[in-house]
Amino acid sequence: MLMETIVCSARNGKEKRLRKLLDTRVAFRKRSELCKDAWVCQSADGSGTYLIQAIYLNEEGWRNISESIQKQLDSKDGGIESCLNGPPLVGMFIFEEEI
Repeated sequence: MLMETIVCSARNGKEKRLRKLLDTRVAFRKRSELCKDAWVCQSADGSGTYLIQAIYLNEEGWRNISESIQKQLDSKDGGIESCLNGPPLVGMFIFEEEI
């Protein structure tokens, strides 16, 4: 399996909008059979920094969901880029399910 980890920060005044967009994208991922689970959380200090994680069955599942988000969500709501205070930190990790 593949774990995607993203850390991003909101522009001043865009915290609520970014959280709404992130929540929508997490829900979208969770509805797909290609995603085992996904979540978003805000930093403990209450700043506009967010951690988003998702576990996908494989790289193909991640690609399919990412492309679907771009086509179905970004095209309607403009995407998250306008709410970000800079580029997000993104990491992809191999996740082996314990038996």
